[in-house]
Amino acid sequence: MSSHDIFIGEIIGTAVLILLGGGVCAAVTLKRSKARNAGWLAITFGWGFAVLTGAYISAPLSGAHLNPAVTLGLAIEGGTKWSDVPVYLGGQILGAMLGAVLVWLAYYGQFHTHLTDREIVGDGKSVEARESEAGPVLGVFSTGPEIRNVVQNLATEVIATVVLVLAILTQGLNGDGKGLGVIGVLITSLVVVGIGLSLGGPTGYAINPVRDLGPRIVHALLPLPNKGGSDWGYAWIPVVGPLIGGAIAGGIYNIAFA
Repeated sequence: MSSHDIFIGEIIGTAVLILLGGGVCAAVTLKRSKARNAGWLAITFGWGFAVLTGAYISAPLSGAHLNPAVTLGLAIEGGTKWSDVPVYLGGQILGAMLGAVLVWLAYYGQFHTHLTDREIVGDGKSVEARESEAGPVLGVFSTGPEIRNVVQNLATEVIATVVLVLAILTQGLNGDGKGLGVIGVLITSLVVVGIGLSLGGPTGYAINPVRDLGPRIVHALLPLPNKGGSDWGYAWIPVVGPLIGGAIAGGIYNIAFA
């Protein structure tokens, strides 16, 4: 795979991942959405299908990493050249930001309706207070904990990402050396659903640094009324936790499976 193929493949695949994953969060969260209040099952399966679609599209070009934690785990395992890692990461963060912008465009009217509703934002808080905490639509873009405990939140992201990356590594590469085959993409998507159902409750299971960071940056930049803060105090956990988890998974694979 050339650097060009990797970069373009990761942009396209990650953009589709975030478009569909963030899209299901928007569908469940925003007022005047037909899927509002559809619940956690809709979100977990929506993200699983998002992984399936994004990975299937990008696999022929880049091997469909779509996640720096996966890239790091594969580099430690030896399936990805370290010189390709920056190319993967660049494509992933750009794709994640693009996908978040597309979610905003697709749900433009719903965002406006939601964020101008007095029941949502008419709580009497000052602008300064709203800007200092997670805003009412941040969950469409990024994750956040139900209970703020740094050790627990970080551990949850590490554990969940170890499961994801180890599941990917133990499937192996396809015969062409271009990442997961069709069955592997399906299995990985189901693993993501399983992680969401089993381990997603505490933090919303980022398990992917750019899945959280890229859309959080977009949330901070978008001209959304009454959007509140982007919760930057928490933002390092869904970045660092998955990277630690990916590295641990790569180490476990080399010790136990190589």
